[in-house]
Amino acid sequence: MPKFHDKVDVLKKPGWLKIRLHQTPEWAEVHDIVEKHGLHTICSSGRCPNQAECWSRSRRTATFMILGDICTRGCRFCATRTGRPLAPDADEPRKVAESVALMKLRYVVVTSVTRDDLPDGGAAHWAATVEAIRSQNPDAVIELLIPDLDARPDLLDQVIASKPDIIGHNIETVERLTPVVRSRARYRTSLETLRYMSSQGVVTKSGLMVGLGEEDGEVLQTLHDLREAGVRIVTLGQYLRPTLEHYPVAAYISPEKFEWYRLQALEMGFSYCASAPLVRSSYMAEEALRSVKGL
Repeated sequence: MPKFHDKVDVLKKPGWLKIRLHQTPEWAEVHDIVEKHGLHTICSSGRCPNQAECWSRSRRTATFMILGDICTRGCRFCATRTGRPLAPDADEPRKVAESVALMKLRYVVVTSVTRDDLPDGGAAHWAATVEAIRSQNPDAVIELLIPDLDARPDLLDQVIASKPDIIGHNIETVERLTPVVRSRARYRTSLETLRYMSSQGVVTKSGLMVGLGEEDGEVLQTLHDLREAGVRIVTLGQYLRPTLEHYPVAAYISPEKFEWYRLQALEMGFSYCASAPLVRSSYMAEEALRSVKGL
């Protein structure tokens, strides 16, 4: 992949993209558990700016990635390795469930790489993971962030049948930029994935990045498309380029514009919208679900 150099990336990042980490005793407790037991969370490996906040809440939240760390797709915004993945670890569902128990999580988010190499895209593994978490942690709220699974109802039904509390799939960007930014994924396929799950009574969630060169009208159209597909929860955050080999940042979006997007989303009928520069898919996840289900 060629390296890109753009003007925005050599400029000093605006102040609203800086965050002070508050390492509370609650954060330290979770951190020590993760280190001692070698647990794998996206919170740590992805260097999430919201890690301290999520781990310090009384309703603790953490995000796990399953099905390995090699993706069969190569999206130009994502730092995950691309290549030929290893076979899924059949014992992984149990390990994740035990990790949730060790960390005393009350809200757990599970995501994964995309596994186009598997006949079922990993659907059975997803279902097994939810069932294992529920067995060991009956009071935990479970949120999934799944790949599109090619919008196949038979595969989506396997995941839905495991009865997670919420299922998300990220649209990532506007339709015009999808072929440039995403690998193999299709804007309409993502919408169909979300539409099908919504039609089955699932509380659905999606997210998109801004700062990739999209226009305001395109963001609003994407929000409209998501709402029309039955999505009830949406997140918007600033795209931050992982390395110079990834897609360039076109602009840093101001907090005021993010707030405008949030208000527009709520006017469209979304039950909840988190919209700010440092918002990521699972940010304030428990608050979003509580607004929908009253948990």
